[in-house]
Amino acid sequence: MRKVRVLSAVCVFLLAAVAAFAADVTGKWTAQVPGRGGQTREVTFNLKADGEQLTGTITTPRGDTDISDGKVNGDQISFAQTMEFNGNSMKIVYKGKVSGDSIEFTREFKREGDDGQAQSTTFTAKRAQ
Repeated sequence: MRKVRVLSAVCVFLLAAVAAFAADVTGKWTAQVPGRGGQTREVTFNLKADGEQLTGTITTPRGDTDISDGKVNGDQISFAQTMEFNGNSMKIVYKGKVSGDSIEFTREFKREGDDGQAQSTTFTAKRAQ
């Protein structure tokens, strides 16, 4: 019986330690994201981490969009945004590395049915106060 209690305590400790190493991404983040013609626009990310699951929204001048496929793995996060343009679906995949109050993002555009090279951009999001 004592071995079971000790083993249970060790498991709880290990789970808590793993959760402690996950990046703290819950909250509001803002970024100046490069767009067409080199112009930037402000984008707001409202993120909520629950263990390894990441949910939230992206707010642009066009409105709010839910994120999908969100994941947190240590200091790495990833999620997708699906947008519709003139009847065509486009998936935007975000991958980021969290460091304190900033996230270094890489964003790739993938058009539905397009097997070509994805267009990629990088930018930094800062935690909003």
